[in-house]
Amino acid sequence: MGLLDEVLAVAGSSGSGQSEQHTTGLSAIMTYINSPEVGGIAGLQHMFEQGGLGHVVSSWIGSGPNLPVSADQLQNVLHSGALQQAAQQHGLDASQLTGMMSTLLPHLVNHLTPNGQAPDASTLQQMLKGFAAGQST
Repeated sequence: MGLLDEVLAVAGSSGSGQSEQHTTGLSAIMTYINSPEVGGIAGLQHMFEQGGLGHVVSSWIGSGPNLPVSADQLQNVLHSGALQQAAQQHGLDASQLTGMMSTLLPHLVNHLTPNGQAPDASTLQQMLKGFAAGQST
């Protein structure tokens, strides 16, 4: 089972329409996280800490249960320029993407940080390439 399948299974995606929408959302989220403005998982974690939600992102990286996050909370902590760019690149608007992120981001970050270890930029880039290759088959 690949990254996409695992994250979608944990996020509870069912039905082909919802699964396709979540696939697009997951691809946009990976593009966002890997953008220079965000700087990977470490940059994402820093933005959450600066926005007062460090405990939320820490729950996703740690081994305990993942705390939820709302689309409104995400809009307050995320880099809006990078968010807009990632959304447009995948045919979404920023509010659609933040809505998807509220569901998918906790599971994605949890999956990308096994044993509480965030991947470095090159490893994250390889995961993104692998995801894109798997999506096109």
